[in-house]
Amino acid sequence: MGFIQGQRRLARLSRYDKILVLLFVLSLPLVNPWVRGDGVGYYAFGRALLIQHDLNFKQDWLRANSSFRMGRTDAAGNLLPMEYTSTGHLDNHFSIGPAILWSPFLLTAHLSVLSYDVLGGDVPTDGFSKPYVMGMALGTALYGFLSVWISFRLARKYLSERGAFLGTLGIWFASSLPVNMYFNPSWSHAHSAFVVALFVWYWDLTRGGRSWIEWVILGFIGGLMLDVYYPNGILLLLPLLESAEGYWRCLSQRDTGALGWLFLKNLLFAGMILVALLPTFVVRKIIDGSYLALGYSGLWHWNSPAMLKVCFSADHGLFSWTPITIPAVLGMWLLRKRDGILSLYSILVVAAYLYVIGCYENWDGLSSFGNRFFVSLTVLFVLGLAGFLDYFAGAWNERRTWLLAQAAMVVLILWNLGLIFQWGTHLIPVRGPISWRDTTYNQFVVVPAQMARTLKRYLTHRGQLMGTIEREDVRELKSQRPAGSE
Repeated sequence: MGFIQGQRRLARLSRYDKILVLLFVLSLPLVNPWVRGDGVGYYAFGRALLIQHDLNFKQDWLRANSSFRMGRTDAAGNLLPMEYTSTGHLDNHFSIGPAILWSPFLLTAHLSVLSYDVLGGDVPTDGFSKPYVMGMALGTALYGFLSVWISFRLARKYLSERGAFLGTLGIWFASSLPVNMYFNPSWSHAHSAFVVALFVWYWDLTRGGRSWIEWVILGFIGGLMLDVYYPNGILLLLPLLESAEGYWRCLSQRDTGALGWLFLKNLLFAGMILVALLPTFVVRKIIDGSYLALGYSGLWHWNSPAMLKVCFSADHGLFSWTPITIPAVLGMWLLRKRDGILSLYSILVVAAYLYVIGCYENWDGLSSFGNRFFVSLTVLFVLGLAGFLDYFAGAWNERRTWLLAQAAMVVLILWNLGLIFQWGTHLIPVRGPISWRDTTYNQFVVVPAQMARTLKRYLTHRGQLMGTIEREDVRELKSQRPAGSE
């Protein structure tokens, strides 16, 4: 009976749903079971809590990739005293949310390894062996896919299914998402794209008459969204703006009863956010000694945001590195004819997000493909790109528009994949600004000559290739260090 029901649910999926699922399955060989960089801190929470039942990250730091250990260990390989907080814990300032989302996959891997060892196998149950890391990587890929699939379902609610599908494909493969979904799965950005998409979808689903329990669910998703990535708090503008409009309407109509009920629902919503944030509060108290410590020491320049640089800089600018986000942002404005509120709120969220990232001293994301901070806004980019495509399909010759749109998607995706190849293999600097002249030359001359051979190595001798990439990363880091800082 369950199988029959499953078949019926599958039959209700549209042709485009099935194509998206098929593309995801076919893309799974690209999943890279690799913990490195920021991912060391994110993964450490899941590994240490599952295996050691504590927050001792010493083994995670010592067994991390070389570029992560640089500056954290001395010449003998011992951790530096400055790596510890006042509570005696290693300074893991990364968020715990990704580990929460990984927990089903890591637990499944752990139980599988334990069972295998009982039957005579010999796989280390330390959280570092291949089954654990593969479980983590597959989990990340799944969350990345769910982010675009949820985005597709939301976009087709307001726009044509064809526009929603092309918009989904464009953002999936022509943005910074692929790097964080496949190549660097231990980072938090694919998880962030998922929880933000879930939050926006549920907020939209319950607009216009949200019940008490729906406010509770929305608050819980909102708190999880913050557990995963703190800047995601900007998305709370959606219910805030909605509630502000509701308060204004109640005051205009002098409906004090409705105003009071809305206020109580907002309190319940805020309370659930705090409940969902308990894991973050607890780990920050244990590691940093304060429930409210975020662990980040970067400077914020609230009066002088680098917003133009964030958008257009050769140093990982959002629009310059991933130009598909330009029509995506424009499409949010064009969406106003379908839903004025959704259009306005989306624009305000993107503007606020841009301002906050622009205020951060490391607005470029340091070692980042494009501006990785904006991967969180995947759902809004899909919605906006679909709106852009639909608008021009209706304003111009529809058949020609869709043919042109498909051609443009292919060009943008190929350009993005070539740029990812250059970034991943250090043909262009991983950190700092790039030369667009050199980059363009590489796209047309070097990438076509090297990509097939490198892709074969990625699929058949990935460990060796990752070792080569890591050594190049270390070399680049050392070259950027001031003289005498070794």
